[in-house]
Amino acid sequence: MSTFIRWQNEDILLDCYIQPGAKKDEISGLFNERLKIRITAPPVDNKANKHLLRFVAKLFAVSPSRVSLLKGDTQRNKRLLVSGAKHIPPAIQSLLDENAN
Repeated sequence: MSTFIRWQNEDILLDCYIQPGAKKDEISGLFNERLKIRITAPPVDNKANKHLLRFVAKLFAVSPSRVSLLKGDTQRNKRLLVSGAKHIPPAIQSLLDENAN
């Protein structure tokens, strides 16, 4: 199993590498065993972090208040907690399936 995503009871821990200032919001693969996420928000005044939390909430179909930044407030490497996630989004599941082989 890949190390970038782990279930912790009913929550998901997600280790990410963030690329702010991208042309579009997307999951773009893996980078150094972390989920690489590109977001359009700039890395200024906490805009990128807020945008990231909203984007991840949308991916997991949870409220933005259910996604927390645990580690990496001012860094590209971040750890997120998604509370009450019921499923793994298809874009992430396909990466897991690719790495299982």
